[in-house]
Amino acid sequence: MKLFFKLFFSLILLSSGYAHERKIPENPINDDMEYALSRVDVLGSRMSYIDAGEGDPVLFIHGNPTSSYLWRNIIPFITRSNRAIAVDLIGMGKSAKPDIAYSYQDQYQYLSAFINSLKLNNITLVVHDWGAGLGFDFARQNPNKIKAIAFMEGILPPIFPQPSFEAMGKEMGAMFRALKDPIKGDTMVFQQHMFVEQVLPRFINRTITDKAMNYYRAPFVKQEDRKPILAWPRAVPIAGQPENVVTVMEAIKKYMQSTSIPILLIYASPGVLVNDNVKKWYQNNIKNIETAYVGQGMHFIQEDQPKAIGSAISDWLRRHKQ
Repeated sequence: MKLFFKLFFSLILLSSGYAHERKIPENPINDDMEYALSRVDVLGSRMSYIDAGEGDPVLFIHGNPTSSYLWRNIIPFITRSNRAIAVDLIGMGKSAKPDIAYSYQDQYQYLSAFINSLKLNNITLVVHDWGAGLGFDFARQNPNKIKAIAFMEGILPPIFPQPSFEAMGKEMGAMFRALKDPIKGDTMVFQQHMFVEQVLPRFINRTITDKAMNYYRAPFVKQEDRKPILAWPRAVPIAGQPENVVTVMEAIKKYMQSTSIPILLIYASPGVLVNDNVKKWYQNNIKNIETAYVGQGMHFIQEDQPKAIGSAISDWLRRHKQ
């Protein structure tokens, strides 16, 4: 586990001389946003989302610091047989930015209200990063609404919660201490814009285009708009805090070990959160799990392997169609 966090830290802080070999995708990746955004009032604020296709809903939930734009090249594979909905979490993408803390509880409350506002049922979740934590949490609390879950690179057990900062390794423990510090964390995210300008491009295996980067930058041009980006790392459960998120992760772990719905783990190499040991844990603890290897990628694998991801989900949906 310490080796994983050491790798994670080194990838974040490497300079522009980053040594990892960038690969040219086998298939061209479209960086235009070709889907019009719909909007719905949720808890007094507007939430934006892509809504395309017909049939049972497939709900895409992104994480930090992305948006529905992350799924643009995967959605076409889903709309062949299903309705695809990709939400912008509150304060992110083109959703509104209300004056809230953007805590895990806030994000869950808005997401849950969004799903209820659209009256979605028989849902297949496709989730990533913190969207995976939110999605699994929603599934365990609303089992009657969820048909299946596909996940990739998720903020989930068995990696989280972490027992201590020290357990994460010296460098990563220090980084998360800094992010959770009210002064240092503000500097890293509000002023240096670390997650968008450093983490995002360096956790993609290809050289991301300026067009794509500008889409990701757009929701956070003003420093005050970056509040959700900082709230997410501060929600990472370490050393028993935040207590409510530790409780959520423990509940998700129990749900994973008890649910019988179809679950698809999508993973890449080298990946960041899902290595061989983590994959084996999922295979040993989730009853009805399938896995799909999609090729080279790190954390934001949707930007490297959209065709492989879309094809894997489409085939899995076809085989589990009810």
